[in-house]
Amino acid sequence: MEYIDDARFDQLVDEAMEDLPEGVVDHMNNVVLFVADDPPPEEPDLLGVYDGIPLTERDGSWGFVPPDTIFLFKNNLVAFSEDEDHLREEILVTIVHEIAHHYGIDDARLHELGWG
Repeated sequence: MEYIDDARFDQLVDEAMEDLPEGVVDHMNNVVLFVADDPPPEEPDLLGVYDGIPLTERDGSWGFVPPDTIFLFKNNLVAFSEDEDHLREEILVTIVHEIAHHYGIDDARLHELGWG
């Protein structure tokens, strides 16, 4: 896929959020989702990234901290996708993948579960 405008991409993100598997967001705490055009230069192939403290690593002193973030990288997702339906699916998979990191699930386990 070569191009999709920002408004349509945002709409696909909203649709993916509505299509998240039941229970995926039930225990999320202090997380914000952003869309950026491109990933950081040091990791140019990323489709998305979670930055924060996974729930499994938080203790009683955790609080009053900035929100964890999930970034989706629009240009990489678009370039990776064959068409709009594939893009919608990749957005969903990427969101679930990054939310799983928030829950403390690593990449190896995500691949086992089919969300790699």
